[in-house]
Amino acid sequence: MEQLNLTQEWDKTFPQSDKVDHEKITFENLYGITLAADLYRPKDVPADARLAALAVSGPFGAVKEQASGLYAQHLAEAGYLTIAFDPSFTGESGGAARYNASPDINTEDFMAAVDYLSNRADVDADRIGIVGICGWGGIALNAAAADPRIKATLVSTMYDMTRINGNGYFDADDAADKRIAARKALAAARTSEYAGEHKRAGGCLDYPAPADTPDFVQQYSAYYKTSRGYHPRSLNSNEGWNVTGTIAYANARFLCYTNEIENAVLVIHGEKAHSLYFGKDAFADMMDGSVNPDNKELYIVPGATHCDLYDGGEGDFIPWDKIESYFAQYLA
Repeated sequence: MEQLNLTQEWDKTFPQSDKVDHEKITFENLYGITLAADLYRPKDVPADARLAALAVSGPFGAVKEQASGLYAQHLAEAGYLTIAFDPSFTGESGGAARYNASPDINTEDFMAAVDYLSNRADVDADRIGIVGICGWGGIALNAAAADPRIKATLVSTMYDMTRINGNGYFDADDAADKRIAARKALAAARTSEYAGEHKRAGGCLDYPAPADTPDFVQQYSAYYKTSRGYHPRSLNSNEGWNVTGTIAYANARFLCYTNEIENAVLVIHGEKAHSLYFGKDAFADMMDGSVNPDNKELYIVPGATHCDLYDGGEGDFIPWDKIESYFAQYLA
C-alpha cells in the first residue's frame, strides 16, 4: 500500500465534536490507489459493538476536511461509524498524476470504502450506507446501482458530472458542434501536457465574485474562498483540476441502471439550488421502471440553495432530522 503523509492535527473547516473519537485511516481500491480518510466513531459505545457504518465523499473538487467531514462527524454523533474520504488523485489520497478524475475510478472509490468498512470488526457489514454530496451525489447513485452491499444511499445537492461535462450547465452546450470544439481544445491540451506543459483549470472565483456572474458562481465563491469553507488542499478553493483532469467525464454517461437499485435511496436538494434539475431528473430516471420504488424518495428543502446543503448556510438548511430518520429506518 502506498505510504501517505497524513496530517494529524485537526485542520477541518468545522469544529471538532467532543461526542466522537476521530482518527486517520487508509484503505486501497481495486486500482491499487491508497485512499486517505477521517474516521469518526461515537464515544461511549462498547469496544466490541458492531455499528452501522457510512462512507461519505464530495463535493466534486473538495476534500474531506470540508462538507463531507461535517456530514460524517454529525452522523457519528447520531451513532454511526463513519468515514469521510478523499477521492483518488486528490487531497491526502494517493494516485498519480494528481488532480484528475475518472467516472470509473471514482465509483470504485465508493465501493472500496464499502470493502474497508465491511472488514472492520466494529462494523455490521449488513448495515453499510453511503453519502454523496454535489458531484459525488451522482457518483454515489452510480455506486449504489453497481454494489448491492450498499443498503442505503443519501444523495445531497447532487450533480451528474458526466452530464455537465458533456452538456454544460443547464444542458446549454448539448450540441455536436460544441462538444466537438471542446474535444479539440482538450486534445490540444493533452499534446501540450505530454510535452511537459501542465496547467490547472482554476478553482472558484475569488470572493466576492463579480456582480455580473451567476448567483451560483457567487455562492461557490462565498463557500470555497472564505473562512466558511476554504481549505488549502481543496481544488475548488485553489487552482482547480488539471486542464485535462475531468476529460473522462465528458465522453461518459452513468446513472444508466439506477432503476435497478433494490436498496433505499434518498435524494435531497434545495428548492433554490441551480442544480435542482440534476436531482429531479436523476430521481425520475431512477423511478422509471424501478424494481423497488417504495424505498426511494426525493426531498426538497424549502429555501435552500446548492451550497446551503454543504454546511447549512445561514439558515440551518441541512435537514438532519430527515437524514437521521432515513438511516435509522434503512440501517436498523
